[in-house]
Amino acid sequence: QVQLVESGGRLVQAGGSLRLSCAASGRTFSTYTVGWFRQAPGKEREFVAALTWNGRITSYGDSVKGRFTISRDNAKNTAYLQMNSLKPEDTAVYYCAAGALSRITTIPRLYDYWGQGTQVTLSS
Repeated sequence: QVQLVESGGRLVQAGGSLRLSCAASGRTFSTYTVGWFRQAPGKEREFVAALTWNGRITSYGDSVKGRFTISRDNAKNTAYLQMNSLKPEDTAVYYCAAGALSRITTIPRLYDYWGQGTQVTLSS
């Protein structure tokens, strides 16, 4: 079992930066693929970024490429999402997910564990 707790979400001005953290419990986290997703009101959950267990392979959604960076520190059982050049359309609840996946996937239902989410709100 893995439990995930996101933190770092807050109100931020457009153009600013924010770093989200995803703290995991469970010794298997370091072997899992980690993903970040987001969901805005009235919209479907959207893939943001994912990272393999060893950090060597990453994938990003088209809307965040070049602005967001996913990373992890397995020694701390924590994953991160660095968000730069934030835009009003980045407003959403951001979720961390983890799964025993053989490769990166953008499909939410394939991830085994989810956090409760953290709210990111952009002001223009």
